[in-house]
Amino acid sequence: MKTSCWLCFLMLMAEITAAQEYPLKEYDLEKLAEDIFAIQDADVDYELLYENLAQILSNPIDLNRASAEQLRSLYILNEIQINNLIRYRDEQVRLMSVYELQTLPGWDEATLSRIIPFVTVQSPKENARSLFNRIIHEPNNYFLVRYNRTLEDRRGYLYNPASTTNYEGTPDRIYNRFRVARASDFSLGFTLEKDAGETWKWDPKNKKYGFDYTSFHAQVLNKGIVSNITLGDFQAQFGQGLILGGGFGVGKGAETITTIRRSNIGFLPYTSLNETGFFRGAAISLQPLKGLAFHAFASRNWIDGSADSTGLPLTSIAVSGLHRTPNELAKRKIALETNYGSIMSFKLQALELGAIFHRTEFSQPVLRNPTLYNQFYFSGAANTNGSLYLNYTWNNITFFGEVAHTMNHGNALVLGMLSSLTPQFDLALSYRNYDRDFHSFYGNALSENTTAQNESGYYLGWKYRFNKLHQLAGYSDLFQFPWVRYRGYAPSSGHEWLLRYTHQPNRKVTFYLQAREENKIRNRTESINLYTTENGIKRNYWINLDYEVSASLSFKSRIQFSTFIFEHQQTQGLAIVQDLNWKWKRITLSTRYALFDTDDFDNRQYVFEKDVWLAYSFPFYNGLGIRSYAMIRYELARKIDLWLKWSRIQYEGRETIGSGSETIEGNSMNDVKLQARIRF
Repeated sequence: MKTSCWLCFLMLMAEITAAQEYPLKEYDLEKLAEDIFAIQDADVDYELLYENLAQILSNPIDLNRASAEQLRSLYILNEIQINNLIRYRDEQVRLMSVYELQTLPGWDEATLSRIIPFVTVQSPKENARSLFNRIIHEPNNYFLVRYNRTLEDRRGYLYNPASTTNYEGTPDRIYNRFRVARASDFSLGFTLEKDAGETWKWDPKNKKYGFDYTSFHAQVLNKGIVSNITLGDFQAQFGQGLILGGGFGVGKGAETITTIRRSNIGFLPYTSLNETGFFRGAAISLQPLKGLAFHAFASRNWIDGSADSTGLPLTSIAVSGLHRTPNELAKRKIALETNYGSIMSFKLQALELGAIFHRTEFSQPVLRNPTLYNQFYFSGAANTNGSLYLNYTWNNITFFGEVAHTMNHGNALVLGMLSSLTPQFDLALSYRNYDRDFHSFYGNALSENTTAQNESGYYLGWKYRFNKLHQLAGYSDLFQFPWVRYRGYAPSSGHEWLLRYTHQPNRKVTFYLQAREENKIRNRTESINLYTTENGIKRNYWINLDYEVSASLSFKSRIQFSTFIFEHQQTQGLAIVQDLNWKWKRITLSTRYALFDTDDFDNRQYVFEKDVWLAYSFPFYNGLGIRSYAMIRYELARKIDLWLKWSRIQYEGRETIGSGSETIEGNSMNDVKLQARIRF
């Protein structure tokens, strides 16, 4: 009788909450980013990773439609939690509220609090209205206006008529974004940006339309056999990212299990500020039969690069997206890149098989200036890739793999397994092997290098939850480079490991200790005709404490320390960081005061910062100095929010900051950032 009453109560509450639009919680992106991102690696594009994370947050997935692949793409859930959710959904037909998740086996309070901002439950009644009406009345929308500027003058803004490195624009960075989206239904948006130093100019002859960077997308989902149709800018994520890995792929980091596998989630709208690495055109996904899907896409976009004196061929492809100086403007949109491809997948219960074809063509051939390490890089006017991929789930074990081939060149292979062996113990295994002449422009597979090329490796990750209070996690990665690479002019091998202990005595306190080591060769610094190499050993240590005094006041304390051993010398780096966050009525204040002291650039200290909504801030501390910031958010009205952030870095023993056109005279730098968000 008690059980029946309790079930009736849950159903009643689910109906009540389902009738309400679930409010999107302001999530601490900094904390989640620290939990899952790779740590202190100069080869990692943190800005792209952070943008993708923010994109998921601003467009939560519908729990009633989400596939296991979409749930895995959040990098929060283990296999037991995913399987229990899908089993519950199948038995109950549909979820009525996100709060039903707390009744599922294996879903603890910590998991629930992390995932709620990324998910929603849509009412089927909403989809009965026309698409136009759903777009007009969708509450999940926003318009952002952001402005930021460095207060000190950089050398590039000082007029010098003889210089080709003068910045032609103002030091203001201006950014606008609009998006309206409904999970599993539609997404519509545009992005406009001018970087600091760029001009605002309407010049169609030179492909400038006001802002230097403009982006647009329109996507409609789940309309009969058409499961996805996207126009404008988009990414594609299929298989394990050997060919198409444009979505949210993380790699090695503090999250040791879920991030090594790429989720097969298809076409995604592109809303990032990164001006490269996306498709511009159209994509479509069809599901004519249950379990059978066809996908196709076509794209044509201008790219930046350098050419020789004749204008042909391209000697390099530029990816910075900066167009401030005459030299940078000369590289802007000098060639056309055409992409097209198709994907076919078949799913039968726990088994999924797929095949991918992708071709990239350039309007003029690529012929790089030769160096020792780039002999096997791509050259030519076209590149064709094909691959086969597999996913199979058995109980709480997921197997995955992809094998790919570049026509007339090399191969690539990824195999792996994720498993929740017990409710307390998770295990991840992965093997990779990438030929030195495998070429993939839009891949994003697990690798130690920046691309899936010239590498083989074995990864072992594990996580053990002793109880709700204590958790231990770690990974070990053994890798080899069969050919020379940038700054490592010899075939070599190396290793990397990480260990993290987390203690959470209650919801208000989180404490962790973390250690990491990376060992791989590097060219020695002495100037001789033949390069010699030596192993460089980097070790990092973290002590971190998050303490929530009350709902309105919290603190964060951290000590980071590193050592780097190279050429029989050991150098060190240290950062001590103290954060304070306070909320009072409509005002939220976030502050930081950090001291740092590093011997050299190899010991620079990376620390995430809180920033305005959907913005990224991950500066590194190098040298001796102080980093501080203060940010205020003010809720002006129910649908209008304002942010103001001031940040400052001050060095000891320096007369200038930066180099080249970015040089600032003096030992301090101040930045100001303003943002307004309006929801309609």
